[in-house]
Formats: sequence, C-alpha cells, structure tokens
Amino acid sequence: MSRRTISHEEGAIYEFTPELEPIATVESGEKLTIDTRDSLDGAVQSDADVIEAVPDEVNAATGPIEVAGAEPGDVLRVDIEDIRLTEEHGRVISIEGFGLLAGHDGIEAPKTRMTPIEDGTLSFEGIDADIPVDPLIGTIGVATESESHTTLVPHNHGGNLDTTDLAAGNTVYLPVFQEGAMLAMGDCKAAMADGEMCGTGAEIGTDIDITVEVLNEPETELERPLIETPDAWKPLANAETLEEACELANRDAIELLSAEHDISTTDAYLFSSLVGGLEISQVVDPLVTVRNSIPKEYLSSPF
Repeated sequence: MSRRTISHEEGAIYEFTPELEPIATVESGEKLTIDTRDSLDGAVQSDADVIEAVPDEVNAATGPIEVAGAEPGDVLRVDIEDIRLTEEHGRVISIEGFGLLAGHDGIEAPKTRMTPIEDGTLSFEGIDADIPVDPLIGTIGVATESESHTTLVPHNHGGNLDTTDLAAGNTVYLPVFQEGAMLAMGDCKAAMADGEMCGTGAEIGTDIDITVEVLNEPETELERPLIETPDAWKPLANAETLEEACELANRDAIELLSAEHDISTTDAYLFSSLVGGLEISQVVDPLVTVRNSIPKEYLSSPF
C-alpha cells in the first residue's frame, strides 16, 4: 500500500475539542506520513531568539485526520514506524514561570540554546559531549469526549503527553470519543529526557510514518492512552499532581492484570508491586503525566 502524506500546511490545530473538522479522511489500515512543524512555529532560529511567555498557540498538531469507521467506544491504534527530522537543529528553551524550577534562584529565563544536529547526534554549547538523536512525538491525540483542551494539555484523549516511549517502533492506543476519532500530532523532539524538566526537549520539525487502525468494539475498554513497546504495556495517566497520576496509571495496570490472569483487583494490586514500574513522562505541563510499565511476560495483548 502506498503511503499518503498529510502536511501541517494543510491544517494544524492548537486545541482538541469534541467537534473537530477533518483536513483529511483515511481508511483503517492506511499508511501515512505526517509532516509536522516545531512546537514554536519557527519563532526560534538562534540563541538570540527567546520566548518571553508561553504562546497562546503552541504545539501545533497536524490534523485533524478522520479515520473512517471509528466510533465512540472504539480504540485507535497508531503504529509509529519512523520519525525523521526535517531540520538541522533543535531548540531547547526556558520560559519565565514555566518549567519544573521556574522562579528558582539561578535559573535564567527566558533563554535559548540551539542544538545543532550532525551524524545522528546533537550538541549543546559549552559541553563536550554528544547527545544521541532519539526522536519522539510530544503531542498526539484525538477529539475529546466533552471538554476542550489546548495542545499544551495532556488528558484522556492524549494531547501533550511528552513521553519518550512515543517513538519509532512503538504503538500508541487512544480511546475514541467522537466519530472518526480525529487524530492529530506534532510537537516533536530530536531528544528529550523523562520529565522534560525545563519545559521543552530539543524542539524540531519532523516527518512521521504511521499506520492507523480502528479496533472496533475492543475486548478492553480504554479510558486513557496506552503505549505498547516491544517488551511492555504502559498505561498513561494525567493528573494535577504526580501522586494522582501514579494512582490512575497503577489502577489501569491492575485492571489489565486482573483481566489477564482472572484474579481479584487486590491480588492484581499486590502483583503490580512486584512487576510494574512507574515512570515519569513529564512534570511541566498543566497536568503531569505518568506511565506504568508492565513487562509482556506478565501481560499479553489487552486487545
């Protein structure tokens, strides 16, 4: 099957809402290349370019893309096959009032560091070490169930998840809340650490190869995003506090374990404390994001 390209020039959103109008309609099983622009819309091209405040419109997500046959209650499977950088540099920035250490003594904001990319690594001025390029998708989601959320916010629909596992070779499953799902994505990074502490990774434009598939009436009812890696299943949860996000991610994990092994919720809870692993995705967006990693040897496909 040939691969269809959908460009940010055709359309991009800055808000996930229940009522999104598609820029394209695709079939379940179709292969796509999604062209994205950097999260700052090209406003930062040198160290001298700084961002004084979080823009009203940030993290442009290419789309929305209607997936034919997707209905509320279904699950949208997105296989991330490749993420190619379309720029020769990323940019990592601090913004006043934004980030894990915003307002702390010694933290300068606003500030920009460009990160030139060459031979599969990016460099950071003043540090004699190369950082491996390891691209990921920062924002990916579908139309929301009822409330609207900007592309800066993560929630049950996906959105600004900023999770290092949203990378080539992995799959993300998203709950479908509206007809057609209305998929959109962008805000990619050339590299980023778990936590995204300063508020950005190395922000960059990309071409993303994906395959989309609708799972109609799945065996597992999905409330929040779920990531599949070659070795693990990782429920994702978002909340106002890290503790609340951990609780949600653990509850989703034990529901999967309970169904898999036909055990009580309590036994699944105890088992999760032996084999699960809470991982911090990001701690800087309006909600924080946590995932719970369950190795596949203890959990087969929920679908």
